[in-house]
Amino acid sequence: MKRYEIKLTREEVDELMSIINKGSHTSHTYRAAYILLNCDQGEYSDKATNEQISKMLKVGMRTIDRVKKRFLEEGLEGVLERKPSSRIYDKKIDGDTEAKLVQLCCSDPPVGHAKWSLRLLADKMVELEYVESISYVSVRNILKKTNLNPGK
Repeated sequence: MKRYEIKLTREEVDELMSIINKGSHTSHTYRAAYILLNCDQGEYSDKATNEQISKMLKVGMRTIDRVKKRFLEEGLEGVLERKPSSRIYDKKIDGDTEAKLVQLCCSDPPVGHAKWSLRLLADKMVELEYVESISYVSVRNILKKTNLNPGK
């Protein structure tokens, strides 16, 4: 495992201390601040080993190493702020499918039902092979987005 050596400047130590001592911050920010302060090998620090930090803060050794590595690569702000998710979600429902759902919602409900329910709409969408599968929650979100109410 690589050893990352952190040497904080006086300004960085002061900023981390202000995060810990005052204000409202996320638990991620507090944890990173405590880890950096305890890992500091500079002249303004109380030196501690990774094992001591791990026991004291109840975090894993890998977490400590990741925080150190991120500090060296991205700086103090990069460690204290969470990265936005880079995951891209595929949309199951496109505009044409939404239009078919709206059309279905505006049609007469099946025999034996006074109105369309979200589950009925979801089942009918699959039955008509508009989609491979869809949950009633997705149907609700689409209808909410288009300001439709299946109960009218």
